[in-house]
Amino acid sequence: DLTTCSSALLPLSFSSGHFLHRRSFPLFSPFCPLPSLNSPTGLPYPATPTTFRDIRAVNGQGQQRRRIPSIQPPTGLQEWLRTFQSWSGPEKLLALDELIDSCEPTQVKHMMQVIEPQFQRDFISLLPRELALHVLSFLEPKDLLQAAQTCRYWRILAEDNLLWREKCKEDGIDEPLHIKRRKVIKPGFTHSPWKSAYIRQHRIDTNWRRGDLKSPKVLKGHDDHVITCLQFCGNRIVSGSDDNTLKVWSAVTGKCLRTLVGHTGGVWSSQMRDNIIISGSTDRTLKVWNAETGECIHTLYGHTSTVRCMHLHEKRVVSGSRDATLRVWDIETGQCLHVLMGHVAAVRCVQYDGRRVVSGAYDFMVKVWDPETETCLHTLQGHTNRVYSLQFDGIHVVSGSLDTSIRVWDVETGNCIHTLTGHQSLTSGMELKDNILVSGNADSTVKIWDIKTGQCLQTLQGPHKHQSAVTCLQFNKNFVITSSDDGTVKLWDLRTGEFIRNLVTLESGGSGGVVWRIRASNTKLVCAVGSRNGTEETKLLVLDFDVDMK
Repeated sequence: DLTTCSSALLPLSFSSGHFLHRRSFPLFSPFCPLPSLNSPTGLPYPATPTTFRDIRAVNGQGQQRRRIPSIQPPTGLQEWLRTFQSWSGPEKLLALDELIDSCEPTQVKHMMQVIEPQFQRDFISLLPRELALHVLSFLEPKDLLQAAQTCRYWRILAEDNLLWREKCKEDGIDEPLHIKRRKVIKPGFTHSPWKSAYIRQHRIDTNWRRGDLKSPKVLKGHDDHVITCLQFCGNRIVSGSDDNTLKVWSAVTGKCLRTLVGHTGGVWSSQMRDNIIISGSTDRTLKVWNAETGECIHTLYGHTSTVRCMHLHEKRVVSGSRDATLRVWDIETGQCLHVLMGHVAAVRCVQYDGRRVVSGAYDFMVKVWDPETETCLHTLQGHTNRVYSLQFDGIHVVSGSLDTSIRVWDVETGNCIHTLTGHQSLTSGMELKDNILVSGNADSTVKIWDIKTGQCLQTLQGPHKHQSAVTCLQFNKNFVITSSDDGTVKLWDLRTGEFIRNLVTLESGGSGGVVWRIRASNTKLVCAVGSRNGTEETKLLVLDFDVDMK
């Protein structure tokens, strides 16, 4: 195997620096700590070679004769070598430069024939397995896959499951759904479920980016009414409409599984978790539904006007209403636990993390609440028009307003940390993950921000930008997906801000066709489309980007 490897190793040798810039943390620090460079036998590993003679010895060629005629050493050779060894490193390099310049081409060729093979040795196979894997952990996945083609032993190392688990962890890839016992592919080779998960995710990302756009599943319902809210979890889709109903759909078959009937006014807000659906309506109530059976478990009474927004956390949901109040409900008992009063206009958006409630309203205010004591901890003042959108990560509050600005607040102090300017109209939708905020605006642009610095990283615009207001957005570590009143759904590169392609283009776009809402999973995109003038039938479109790993 070493012979097979040797011809391909020069690009991967230490002398190329290939491994030294990949990552700053070792693979085995969480799994197999190596407190000292001792071998499994307890004996220290051989010291790093310090001279070329040492390298030849490590490669098993310490006694091999050089390719020169058998002649007596020239007079003074040993004295010259002792003088050379007494010089400093820079002095040795200078002397070597002068020596090479004074050599004839045949002599330089002789040096290359002696030196090059020693640096093409398979050092990986000479290392203990733990250190060999540690070295390979500094490779990018694509280089790791290439290394596996080098020889049999490298392929065995490159199939290591812990190695690929760390690669998946770095890229945010979840644990494979069905990790089976590692099976033997060929004698000496075992299948890595984590490697399969990594390859599958790479193929899915490629499908999103440039795979063939197959005809979407078309889910028709709600007649010509507006789809006001959309949820997508697992293989279940829930659409709410101003026709007073919600519909539960299968994302796999596209069939309507059941219609939830009971509200006497339009449904304007919803949340879903597992088998529980919660809806809010212009009839001033919330309803808790069993998604499997379609049964209404509870009707929550208390608000005196439209329930415009809600946020579910574990067993509690917080609702905001045009009656200017918020209510905290127990969804298992149907009880109203707390009422939060303080806004003087309709509550338009709410966030709840289980500890704090944050609300935005048409009174230009953002409020932070302790729901248990029903106390307003902070009133965040600064916006000069209605607040339409909120994000809250437990530390930062981000609010979007009709005044065109976005503000970042410290939830503990109530101080405004940054005012993000650049949009020209209403910021109607935002999403926050870690320090990255993506905002969609009625000015037809989408912006990517760093909320820690307040810097706008990218503006998604250019010749392929939306031609009308952005209606909805969602992003992950690679992509931003946006929808618009112009009847399109667009895919963008999160890092560069570059337009990738249109995922949906309605024929009626530009003449009334609208994409109202989008929801995406790792492999599917759900779009709620229709029109306000009858040019586009109300329906859901489901696009699938999954791959077959058989």
